Amino acid sequence: MLDALSDVLRVIRLSGGVFLEAEFTAPWCLSGRISADDCKPFLAAPRHIIASHFVAAGHMQLRVDDGATLDVRAGELILLPRNDVHTFGSDLGVAPMSAREIIQPPEVGGISRIKCGGGGEATQLLCGFLGSETPFSPLLSSLPSLLKLDVRATASGAWIESSFRFAVSEIAAGRVGSTTVIAKLSELLFVEAVSQYVANLPPERRGWLAGLRDPHIGRALALLHARPTEGWTAEALALEVGMSRSVFAERFTALVGQPPMQYLTLWRMHVAAQHLREGRGNVAQIGFAVGYESEAAFSRAFKRQFGTSPGTWRRQSA
Repeated sequence: MLDALSDVLRVIRLSGGVFLEAEFTAPWCLSGRISADDCKPFLAAPRHIIASHFVAAGHMQLRVDDGATLDVRAGELILLPRNDVHTFGSDLGVAPMSAREIIQPPEVGGISRIKCGGGGEATQLLCGFLGSETPFSPLLSSLPSLLKLDVRATASGAWIESSFRFAVSEIAAGRVGSTTVIAKLSELLFVEAVSQYVANLPPERRGWLAGLRDPHIGRALALLHARPTEGWTAEALALEVGMSRSVFAERFTALVGQPPMQYLTLWRMHVAAQHLREGRGNVAQIGFAVGYESEAAFSRAFKRQFGTSPGTWRRQSA
């Protein structure tokens, strides 16, 4: 399962940062969401943002829309895979303020800050993001609106937490070289949070992550990831994983949310986007590298997926 997730993260290239350090005293309550402008000191405006809040000290409550309220304590990380508008504070019954109205803009090379509250119990937050130019919809659609991870309970929890705090303090001091450390730690924590979520999925759950966990469909996904240029058919994949074509196609679609060949096209386009971003050959060569014999066919498929031609997408990414 982790291999397939690693494939996706490598291709969509998540990059992270911490853009805000906040100190609150109870009572306090804020509402907001991360914008592309928040990411600018660390990353050109990403097409998709995963928001994060790490409680460095104290505790808070957090809620998305009318969903359940989560209690988040020191050492815990909250991820919002779809960057929903959310409310968070010491007491969600308090009228929320807009985070935009009280942020203190950063000094050159530093991060923004917030310091407010009613003078009661203190809470320190580190607010960050993971961004991607090419969000992978099967992964995002199979995640809940909120993921909570107890960083201290992970295998390397103490090391991760201390490294995270150190990197943030370096950025706050204007030493921006630590942004790379934050990016890698953020990605590591995202993988850990997703892995824990998958481990606790009920058997009846559907979605891409449930497909990875299924022994037959997970094997098929691994084959598509490993050999995307092959002339796959549903029959060939079914044979490889030891199922009949009809049962395989039905199970794949039910779990992943789209038929096998549609998924293959999606994966090829993400791999092609990675090649375009990294400058690996011209458009025709990249199309051939992901299984297309003609540049025209590849360009049509790419535009259907990303809404623009491969050449335009490459220029915009640059």
